[in-house]
Amino acid sequence: MNEVSVSARKFHRLFDYLKRLELDVDAIAARARLSRQRILKLDEAETIPGQHYSRLYKEAVVEMQTLKQPLPWAAGVGSEAFELMCHCMIGARTLGDALVLAVRYEKMVYPMIGHRVCLDVEGDTAILGYHIRFTERGAALVPDNWDRADYQDTVAKASGLLIWHALCGWLVGESLAIEQANISAPFLNSAYHESLSANFHSKVLFDAPDTNFSFSAEQLERRIVHTVDSLREFLENAIYQLILIERKPASTSAAIKSLITIDLAVGLPSFSDIAAQLHMSESSLRRRLQGESTSYQQLKDEVRCQVAIDKLLNEDSKVADLSDYLGFTEPSSFVRSFKNWTGETPRTYREKIQALAQDLS
Repeated sequence: MNEVSVSARKFHRLFDYLKRLELDVDAIAARARLSRQRILKLDEAETIPGQHYSRLYKEAVVEMQTLKQPLPWAAGVGSEAFELMCHCMIGARTLGDALVLAVRYEKMVYPMIGHRVCLDVEGDTAILGYHIRFTERGAALVPDNWDRADYQDTVAKASGLLIWHALCGWLVGESLAIEQANISAPFLNSAYHESLSANFHSKVLFDAPDTNFSFSAEQLERRIVHTVDSLREFLENAIYQLILIERKPASTSAAIKSLITIDLAVGLPSFSDIAAQLHMSESSLRRRLQGESTSYQQLKDEVRCQVAIDKLLNEDSKVADLSDYLGFTEPSSFVRSFKNWTGETPRTYREKIQALAQDLS
């Protein structure tokens, strides 16, 4: 992953918030493998790796859940409810299907978590709405002496909508192109407005009738490019992953490799199939891959090599079965390709790795 950084100010604000909730901030930081005292000595403008903030936020959410109150910030990211919802969504084929599942899930648990999404399609436009039932000022997770207590509605709604925009982008492997983001809460300040506009990559309107963002309904047909395995990695560093998808262009190569892996059991998708699933023309996709110094053939070979090695070592698969599974016309073609990938035949490779494992045991 390309590293992104977070200002020390965000750490300082989170520490202060947790302290006002009367939680053990030092213990939370220690579980995230961080020193609160060292971070507090940093100038607010200094930057810290985003993965550190992600770990801290996740541990903070775990601790906040012990207060038995709905988590109003950032759509509940890091909570058990958020993780279960993601597991519900990951089995869907398209973004639209995943969002329908999310709507059903959050409608069911809304009495417990206090927020939910909805999806409406009006002609060629899709609208993702975010609703939150907010607690009174001074409640468990909104301390009365917190500097953002007066703007709790704005922060809760904007952060929740931002997480949904980023999550949609992660699911399809590319930041979702939206027309406008609307926040049904007051304007906070210019810096916050500019930050939201940069993350949404669109204009942001405050004091709107509803909290939502609109986008082309065509994007609902985009394929989900992740699997249960990549979801586990995502949930381990959810905040970092969501920051990453907003700040850095997603790798088309990674999205294609995920799509190939997902469809491998039913056959290798053609280049035109991949272009259609990514909602790109074939010429645009070729240019994108050239920009990433790769090709569709190279990506197919990388996936097939990874899958072949995994099945050889962990499932004791036979060469003939692997050849058929990976789309080769005959076993000899698979053996030649495997030797080009690894420098050895499947049998020699497996025997060498097994012998290494025996020597280490």
